[in-house]
Amino acid sequence: MTTWGLSATILAPTSEILQFAAYHIEAGAHRLYLYLDDPQCDAFDLLKTHPKIRPTLCDADWWQGKRPKKHQVRQTRNATDAYSRRAEVDWLIHMDVDEFLVSEQPVSDVLAGLPAEDKIARVRPMEQLAGDGTAFKAFVPNGPNRASTVAALYPTYGPYIKGGFLSHLAGKVFVRTGLGGIRVQIHNVFQNDEMLKGPEDTDGIDLAHCHAKSWEQWSAAYQFRLDKGSYRADLAPNRPRDKGGLSMHELFEMIEAEGGKTALRAFFDEVCADTPALRARLGKHGLLRHAKLDLNTTLSKHFPQAPL
Repeated sequence: MTTWGLSATILAPTSEILQFAAYHIEAGAHRLYLYLDDPQCDAFDLLKTHPKIRPTLCDADWWQGKRPKKHQVRQTRNATDAYSRRAEVDWLIHMDVDEFLVSEQPVSDVLAGLPAEDKIARVRPMEQLAGDGTAFKAFVPNGPNRASTVAALYPTYGPYIKGGFLSHLAGKVFVRTGLGGIRVQIHNVFQNDEMLKGPEDTDGIDLAHCHAKSWEQWSAAYQFRLDKGSYRADLAPNRPRDKGGLSMHELFEMIEAEGGKTALRAFFDEVCADTPALRARLGKHGLLRHAKLDLNTTLSKHFPQAPL
């Protein structure tokens, strides 16, 4: 039987960490390598009791006194560490705590059916709409109709949003274990400093990304993302600048300058909020997806001692 596992560097409330772990155990993960970015994390003891979880407290000893300042660097180092351990699974993927693998058939079956020569399997994202948590939007793939489709979905802000997403389009990558010279980065995997290539998508598995669960959650995370995260200043624009492209950082700075928090809320309502109008537009273009993550149910099953 084909086995799979995941690694993640996590800074989140204990409840979210346990939900993430429980969901993926229920989904069939054989091993979870969880690196807790807060060395005082309360989740460690509960995680350690589970036979399929290998938690690590990322304290001063772990970093040998040289903790990288950027969380992206910490993620990369930990993901590469997980891969370099003695292989306990056939495939390993690096993910974030707000991402969940969704598959109608077992993930292991999908991976087992891949060609033997494929070293990686890329899983593309779908972004959760802010509502009851069951509706998602698929990204608009690159092609001649992408710009017009995104503009139709998001009439005001579509021209500035790559693929209709606030966060990444690249998804995350499963990589076969047992390969030498591997370095795992957030959205790609390198072997001897050469990026491993493979199919652009893996049919049968989606990456449900809960990037904007609600206005309150999104606005609370906004400043960190703007300064250091997925909206930071050093990321590329959605299209070439000579064609009017803006980075997400520049877009949000422009929105704030023009209307402050009220304008940010208008952006959120058009792009993120789960409304009948947006569902209808997504459905018209074949981009509406549904998934019931049911995180509290799997949490109760795998960590019954954890408070809901």
